[in-house]
Parts: sequence; C-alpha cells; structure tokens
Amino acid sequence: MTAPDSTRSTAPTTGATTGPTTGADAGDGPVDTAATLGRAILERTGTVVVGAHEPLRLALAAVLAGGHVLFEDLPGLGKTLAAKTLAQALGLDFRRLQFTPDLLPSDVTGSSIFNPATREFEFRPGPVFAGLFLADEINRTSPKTQSALLEAMAEAQVSAEGTTMPLQRPFHVFATSNPIEFEGTYPLPEAQLDRFLVRLRFGYPGPGGEQDIIARRITRRQDETRVESVTTADGLLHLQAVVESVGVDADVIDYAVRLTGATRTHPAVEVGASPRGSQALVLLGRALAVLDGRPFVLPEDLKEGAVAVLAHRLTLTPSSWAQGIATEAVVREVLAEVPTPPTVPRG
Repeated sequence: MTAPDSTRSTAPTTGATTGPTTGADAGDGPVDTAATLGRAILERTGTVVVGAHEPLRLALAAVLAGGHVLFEDLPGLGKTLAAKTLAQALGLDFRRLQFTPDLLPSDVTGSSIFNPATREFEFRPGPVFAGLFLADEINRTSPKTQSALLEAMAEAQVSAEGTTMPLQRPFHVFATSNPIEFEGTYPLPEAQLDRFLVRLRFGYPGPGGEQDIIARRITRRQDETRVESVTTADGLLHLQAVVESVGVDADVIDYAVRLTGATRTHPAVEVGASPRGSQALVLLGRALAVLDGRPFVLPEDLKEGAVAVLAHRLTLTPSSWAQGIATEAVVREVLAEVPTPPTVPRG
C-alpha cells in the first residue's frame, strides 16, 4: 500500500472547552481539526463513562462515518449512559424510548391526532425525529415495531399516514440490548442487525474503574450526569464531511473485501458478512484514521474495527452455535489468517 509520509497528529486536546465549537479554530487543517475535536469529545464523555475508552472511540467513529450503533451488554454497564453522554458532547437533540412488548410502530414514528379546534388531523412526530434516537432494550419489542426503524436507519426518513417525511440531519440511532435475557424478548433479525454499523460491548470495569465510578457518584451528590457540548449538530456535519474526504487506497479496499469474504468460507459460519459489511469496514476505518489525525487509512484501522463491524453480521452453523463458538472469535481467526497488505511510506 502507498501512504503519505505522515505521522499522527500531536495537536493538544481541547477537553477544557466549556462551550460548543464548530471546529473552525482548532488545528491547522481539516483532519487535524477533526482529530482535536474527536479527542475532546472522548475526553469529555470519559469523565462520565469510566473505563470504556475503546468502545466509546468506536461509537464516535461510527457516528463520524454516518452509521448507527448497537450496544449489547449486561445490565448496569453504562449502555444508556454512554448514548446519552455522547449525544450531549456532540450537541445533538437526544430522545430516548423504552421499548416494551406492547409498543406500536406509531409510538416510534408518530401518528395523526384529531384537533377539535381545526377539525383536522394533525401529525404529531414520534421520538425518532431527533438528532440521536436511543432505542432502549430494542429486543423487548415485537418485530413489527422493530421494523419501524428500518426506513429511518436506511434512508433517514419516515413514512407515515401516506406521507414520507425526512428526518433531521445528522440522524443516528443508538440501541441497547441485553444478550442474556430471553423471557419476553424478540431477537433482532439479521436484516435489522445489518443496519447497525457496529455492535459494541463494554464488559465489566476493573477494580480501579469500579471504585472510580462510585467515587464520582458520591462527588456529584446526584444520579443525573451532564457534560458540556464540544460541538454542535452543524459541527458534526462538518466532521462527517472531513471523514468523507478521506481517500482509501485500492489495497486497503481489497483487504476489507478479503476479510469479509473469509467470513463466508469459515467452517463455523453458515452465512457470512454481506458487501455492506466490507463497506462498513472501510467507512469506519476512515473515521478511525481521522480520529488519529491521518488523511489516509491503514490496514490497522480496519483491524481495530473488524470485530465490532463484522461479528454481528455472521450467522453460525447450528453445530458451532451448540458448541458455544462466538462470532467475535471467528472474526479474530479471520484477522489472523488473512494476509495484511504492506505499508510502504511514499518515497
């Protein structure tokens, strides 16, 4: 692979910023500016969500790449808190909806209400009309209601009452899911899982991190947490435009395709990742490169995001599932087997 002779950005973090910033005054160039703001967002979010730097970095990269995020983990590990805090740091309008078995699609998208004063039906937008919509415990509602999000996630629009209405930009869906509860839950179908750019897990914090969580709660003297915005919705659109400007070398694209293709031939996999998976791998790699202050993508960027991008897109064979093989382990095997393209500095 051919890459510019460049090093990672050494611009200082702007975590001490107290007001919204659009990024016009930070760093020397667009990529440096985006990297500086990205570090500030992660630093500020990390003051509330403790010990989860890597999942937060991947979640932010997914947003910068224009994608949606699924947090799948055990209760009490900060999934909802992470979504809310990221929305605050990004300056996005945030709405949360608790998904339950009796939830209807109109509870998500909105419905028409009769106004006696005008004697007409008026459409009342649902909570999906937000900058960042959190579908909390998405696997607790029926597939019919889950599918109400498909059009919004794919095309940033909602069809209701015979009318198609665009959603605000930027628009992102964060969803949480509990992987161990099966009573009263509806597993997400593959078509819905495929719409999430990444699936992330936090895991238990270490002893030091858990002590830090308790100490910060005592210091706050309240359950509620809040962080100041680092950027705005318009600023996020600018950051996403910077990510879109990053080019990708042909050998990196080929590496992404080979990684995805290897999941389709793995003996433990019945259905491998689709071309949407390889595209997601490259899109996330661009965002990770920008967060590192680089205007080019390295194979290591794809490796960093491979498990989060590909694992939830795989369907295991019945025998592999019965043996307890995890899709994450399959992706790690693929990463170890597929040759990495060489990185050669220009000149």
